[in-house]
Amino acid sequence: MSHTLGVRQAQKQKTRQAFLDAALALLEEQSLSSLGLREVTRAVGVAPTAFYRHFRSTADLGVALVDEALGSLHPMVRTTVSAAGDSEERIKRAVELIARHVDGYPAHVRFIARERHGGVQPVREAIRDQLARFAEEVKAELADDPQAHGWNDEDLGMLAHLYVDQMLLTASLFLEAQEAPADERERVTALARRQLRLISVGRRHWLD
Repeated sequence: MSHTLGVRQAQKQKTRQAFLDAALALLEEQSLSSLGLREVTRAVGVAPTAFYRHFRSTADLGVALVDEALGSLHPMVRTTVSAAGDSEERIKRAVELIARHVDGYPAHVRFIARERHGGVQPVREAIRDQLARFAEEVKAELADDPQAHGWNDEDLGMLAHLYVDQMLLTASLFLEAQEAPADERERVTALARRQLRLISVGRRHWLD
């Protein structure tokens, strides 16, 4: 009996993932607000009624995509502001991690960039909540850095949000440079490092 339940659960998870993958592929060319339920079920090869065994609506599907796109990034975000290494090493590591993530998951990055200010409110809120979690995690990392001695909680939060926003901007720049010549990617890499360096310099002198 337990084996049968396990097989059913695995099949259910497989179908759910198929919906997520199909929606992500369809969203390469359109926004979530224009995505039709029948489009998704047709792409998966199931009846429209099957959709409701996994999601309440396309908005619910979009929230699940947000979790998939951003949920696994929390360790990476913390790593980019870790106190390990000197400032230049941290900046280089951060930009490399972001570039590698964009190369590995361009559709996810494009989805977040488009839907962050899109027309589906639950998805906007899900993205906002995930980014707020990122900022809290970055803030905790920053607070452990000796350089944060004397900083108040509000300023640490401001700096954390600045880092998170910069990571998103850098990801968008790398996404735009994917099909561009190699020298454009090098330009984006250099720009991203300079922008993070500017934040780092401001961080060192904020209490002055």
